[in-house]
Amino acid sequence: MSETHDCTHPEHHVHSTEGFVSEVEAACVERGLRLTPLRAEVLQLVAEADGPVKAYDLLDRMKSSRGGNAAPPTVYRALDFLLEHGFIHKLASVNAFISCHHPRSRQHQVPFLICDGCHMAVELEDEQTALQLEAQARALGFQPQGHTLEVHGLCAKCVASGK
Repeated sequence: MSETHDCTHPEHHVHSTEGFVSEVEAACVERGLRLTPLRAEVLQLVAEADGPVKAYDLLDRMKSSRGGNAAPPTVYRALDFLLEHGFIHKLASVNAFISCHHPRSRQHQVPFLICDGCHMAVELEDEQTALQLEAQARALGFQPQGHTLEVHGLCAKCVASGK
C-alpha cells in the first residue's frame, strides 16, 4: 500500500496491508459480496505494492507465486470487482491501480498527487474539491458519473534530490 497519505481524518484511513485487507473482507460481508480467493490475492498484491501497480505486474507476481497459472482475464476480472466496489482506485494517466484508504466507503471521489519521479501516489482526503467539481459540472447541465482527479508533478523527496 502506498506509504504516503494526507491524514486529515486518520480514523477513516487504513494504512497497513493487514488492516486494509481486513476492512475489505468486513465490507464484503456487510454488503453480501463474495471475495473469492483470486480477488483476495489480487487485493493483497495491490495493497502490498509500494505505490501504483500495473495489471501485468500483478499478473507476473501471481505467476511467480502460483507457478505460472494466472491468466490476464482472471486478473482483470478481479480488478474490475475491486474497482466496482471501491476497494481500489485506477489511476488512468499511469494505467495502474492503488488501494483505497477508505475501503468501507461505498463511493467517494478523491484527488491524487502522482510523482513523475518516483511514481508514488498520494490519495488526498479533500471532499471540498470533489464537491466543487460536481457542482461546476451540474451547473453546466453535466451529470457526472464519477471522476478521479490526478495531479502530476514531483514529490518533496524528488524535488530535494533534484530529479
